[in-house]
Amino acid sequence: MMEQLQEGYVSSVAATAGCSAEVLSKDTFGVDVQFIRPPRTHLEQESMLFAQLKCTTQVTPDRNAKSFQYRFSKREYFESLAMARSYPQKILIVMTVPVEQLEWTKVVDGGLLVRRECYWVHLEGQTSPLVKPVIDVPTENVFDAETLIRIMERQDRGESLDG
Repeated sequence: MMEQLQEGYVSSVAATAGCSAEVLSKDTFGVDVQFIRPPRTHLEQESMLFAQLKCTTQVTPDRNAKSFQYRFSKREYFESLAMARSYPQKILIVMTVPVEQLEWTKVVDGGLLVRRECYWVHLEGQTSPLVKPVIDVPTENVFDAETLIRIMERQDRGESLDG
């Protein structure tokens, strides 16, 4: 159910950003979803970004802290994000949810509220000696439509996604 909630979240963000989120039905090289932004004109090509999705009840981010820690359950997941890529880039999207499933969403006047947000991080070039690597996820890296647009624009310009 956590996976389904996160897929809905990232699909909603992608739609708001003018992109599609193609959820992959099987784990393909550590990629769970590919975001595709259509070309602006017929003379340009589409943009694509890969993401690995992780959802956890083990962390409640403190918005006043600079980051929170996320531990991978398998080293391979970390390694697929840390390896150098030319195009498309790959990011990790971590969603934190309350332990109680009925607290994940709430209907409010005018819409549906998702109780927690997703955060993103670009891990290319990072290393870890741990079997189950632990990473810092910046709390300022909230994954929303404006952020997705900025990430894709940076990638298209050939800029680093780090900073």
